[in-house]
Amino acid sequence: MRSNETDQILVARVQQGDKAAFDVLVLRYQSRINSLVSRFLRNQNDALDITQEAFLKAYRALPNFRGDSAFFTWLYRIAINTAKNYLTMQSRRAAEVEQDLLEIEQIDGDNVLKDQATPEHLLLTDEIQATIISAIEQLPD
Repeated sequence: MRSNETDQILVARVQQGDKAAFDVLVLRYQSRINSLVSRFLRNQNDALDITQEAFLKAYRALPNFRGDSAFFTWLYRIAINTAKNYLTMQSRRAAEVEQDLLEIEQIDGDNVLKDQATPEHLLLTDEIQATIISAIEQLPD
């Protein structure tokens, strides 16, 4: 029996409520889908998350799977779209963070905010404080 034929049988079983049949499909294709997703994403943990999300989306959409294409082709397309959506969201988040940083820099007094947090500023503050305390202690009563 060919892989496509067994996939069709497994898909039909999943559509009838057999969750174990979906486990077989996951075991059969998880390595290939993860390899595919890893081509898009540099971080292996992200690739594993996206692979899992793709299988979850496939499971939820399986009742609507008509079988016009092979199961793997359908799953492949879901995985590609999930990876692309993830990358789009990541680039949007990066752009939002960059915009937030630009807005913070435009706040009046932003130089004060920038200077106060530097290690150099903290060291100078400590030295000035020590000098003032020393001078106060040397004053006559």
